[in-house]
Amino acid sequence: MSIIHKLPYEWLVGLRYTRAGKRSSRNSFISFISLISVSGIALGVAALIVVLSVMNGFQKEVTDRMLSVLAHIEVFDASGGMPNWRQAEQEAFRNPAVRGAAPFVETQGLLVRDDVMKPAVIRGILPEEEHKVSDVGRQVRQGSLQNLRPGEFDIVLGYVLARSLGVGIGDKVTMMLAQAQTTPAGMVPRTRSFTVVGIFEAGHYEFDSAMAFVHLQDAERMERLSAPNGLRLRIADMNQAPLVAAELKKSMSGDLVMRDWSKLNANWFAAVQTEKRMMFIILTLIIAVAAFNLVSTLVMTVTDKQPDIAILRTLGSSPRSIMKIFMVQGALVGILGTLAGVCLGVLVALNIDVIVPFIEHLFGVQFLSKDIYLISEIPSDMRWPDVFKIGGVSVLLAFVATLYPSWSASRVKPAEALRYE
Repeated sequence: MSIIHKLPYEWLVGLRYTRAGKRSSRNSFISFISLISVSGIALGVAALIVVLSVMNGFQKEVTDRMLSVLAHIEVFDASGGMPNWRQAEQEAFRNPAVRGAAPFVETQGLLVRDDVMKPAVIRGILPEEEHKVSDVGRQVRQGSLQNLRPGEFDIVLGYVLARSLGVGIGDKVTMMLAQAQTTPAGMVPRTRSFTVVGIFEAGHYEFDSAMAFVHLQDAERMERLSAPNGLRLRIADMNQAPLVAAELKKSMSGDLVMRDWSKLNANWFAAVQTEKRMMFIILTLIIAVAAFNLVSTLVMTVTDKQPDIAILRTLGSSPRSIMKIFMVQGALVGILGTLAGVCLGVLVALNIDVIVPFIEHLFGVQFLSKDIYLISEIPSDMRWPDVFKIGGVSVLLAFVATLYPSWSASRVKPAEALRYE
């Protein structure tokens, strides 16, 4: 005997009812509705997997571009300066998770060129150390980060900022800082002329349009500091940044303040997470609608099979066994739809870099224009925990949809069902 024939009879009858029995128009219609339910669940599951994968891909792409400029962890001294940053660097490297460290000074100011004035975040760095904590050196499109020399007052601009100011390599820009200085004419902002020696493109508008790099010593002179503001650290796993920051807080000496990359853009990450939750809820409703089509399918099946139910009851089947029969039928439809949707969704999510260009070429359209969006290709980052969660929700909704029809079948009275047979 095969394994199927060894199953309880409730399973065998439920599997039998999943297929069309007698070739009548009614049974064919019920089978058609069952097929629609399976297809609806499959499409809903596939859509949810693909959408979440694309959203994860955009989040990963933007995060990678942000972290190409930002450090994983920033360490500040509560006194406002870190004169012993070399000692602090050695203490940080005692943590095995730390891979790189570099000092920095950060301030805000205005960059002026003729009658154009743009706000910017000015970051003072050591060019020879910066590659340990960021990828800015590889993102310089014109000039070089190594052109920043102490005392020369050179500057590297984001490409959007440079374009807004109308400057290129070798041009001069004036930096204005909020700290005022006393002159015979009164209190005026501190200003200094800088020479553009590089233009970088991080691929993130916030940085490309409002960030500039100068040499650490020049930034200290502009801010009238005697030491860097702190250290920027890069660690092995960026997702462990909050945990590593807490460990460094305990292990490093001095009154230090730790700030990891997730706190630097907390609002953006919170917005992305909220959007993902809302998309999950909205697309889950599509699965719910398809799953609850099972209700109408099973109700029609129960109505059509009332004589069969009555015969089973007279043969000794309990109401619980009758419920199991129709729950097996509904659960099987839900599982088949979920499996089909998972296979389709995973296939599309893993090959979206091929599918989307094919569709664009076929219809002559472009979903993400290079002239408008910084990301011109649709990224995808499929995560198996999301797939398992979506599959579990789908099967659960399908199971819930079977409860009422199954309970209704268990309430069929044999005498009334067989009265006109």
